[in-house]
This record gives sequence, structure tokens and C-alpha cells, in this order.
Amino acid sequence: MRLLIVEDDDIVADAIARGLTAASYHVHRVRSAESAQAALADEEFALAVIDVGLPGTDGLSLVRRLRSSGATLPTLILTARCTLADKVKALDLGADDFMSKPFEAAELAARCRALMRRSSGAINGIIKLQRLSVDLIGKRLCVDDAEVELTAREWLVLECLVRRVNLIVPKDKLQQAVASPDQDITANAVEVHISRLRAKLGDAAVIRSLRGLGYRLEEAKSS
Repeated sequence: MRLLIVEDDDIVADAIARGLTAASYHVHRVRSAESAQAALADEEFALAVIDVGLPGTDGLSLVRRLRSSGATLPTLILTARCTLADKVKALDLGADDFMSKPFEAAELAARCRALMRRSSGAINGIIKLQRLSVDLIGKRLCVDDAEVELTAREWLVLECLVRRVNLIVPKDKLQQAVASPDQDITANAVEVHISRLRAKLGDAAVIRSLRGLGYRLEEAKSS
């Protein structure tokens, strides 16, 4: 999944990006609240890590704007200001979690996982769909209790679909989820990953193509 980093300090942004990339997440970095809103309008993200002290509109105002617009994107606030009053204000404005700088990369990644797990509604990070068990934390797929090996990009496609089971996921959203900072992914490449994923799922689930709309993961019908 793609995570949004909103941080104007390049050193801090680099540290966040390295830690989350090492945890197998794709990240997109912006330096301001305005750039963040533009990115959110164009792409879908699983979570945003937001610094408070941004140029122009600050991070807390960004969170307030997101919540006022109805956005439910999980948000984690990072700041050098770490008083109780700062934490209470951030949470009251709609932030989901709060970390002070300096921070440990492992803890940041763990908090991100926890926020996305709660957001997905998965129990212990596991989504069960009749014959499928998808471990979002361990990145494991089991079909009928047998583990199925996936490539990194096949996993990203599955994760994007399973978080929205029975809902349509536009093809461009899958492209964004699978793309990496140094390599774009074409629509044809997404179709290849979908085809391979279908083969590995067998009849345990259906990935339905909806012309002009995208794809939808559907649970297999009970026999």
C-alpha cells in the first residue's frame, strides 16, 4: 500500500521513507499541506504521516481539513512538540496517533501497521474470506489453510483488493498501489499481475473485471 509522508525537512522525510520502505511500503513524499491535499485528490493512500510544523498551513490544520471533508484516512502526527496539550489537541482535531521526534523507525512502522489494521477492520491483521486467509501484517495468503506464495507485486494487488472486498477498485488505483518510486507500472502490467493472482487463487475467490471501471474481489459462493 502507498503511504503519504507530509514533511518539509528532507533529513526527517528521508528517515521516514527509509524506515517505511524497509517495512515493504511504498511512500509518496510531499513538503506542504497544500501538496498533500493535491496528492490525496489524485491518489489513494492507506495512511498519512504528517508533520505539524509545515510551511504555510500546519499539519494539524491539514488534519482538521481532512476530517471536515469527511476523509477517514488514518493519520499519524509527528512533531518535536510533545506536551500533553499538544497530544490532546492533535487527537481532538482528528489525528489517529501521535509520535514525538526523534523517533525509532521500528516503532513508526509498527504504529502505521496498527492504524491500518484498525482501519481495515481486520482482527489481528487477518482478513478471512471463507476459503481465504489474508495476513496483512505477515504478508501471507492461505487458501484452504495452505500457504500460497506471491510475488511482491502480486501481494500489493491482493492487498488493495482484499481491503475493499466486494467493492470496485479502479485500475489506476491498482497501478498506483503497485508502482514504486523508480518504476511506473502500466495498465497492461496490472492485468498480468491480476491474471497470475487469479491462477493462484483458483476457485477460492473471484477477481471480476468490470470494463471501464476496474476489478472487484468476490468471495467464492458456498457450495
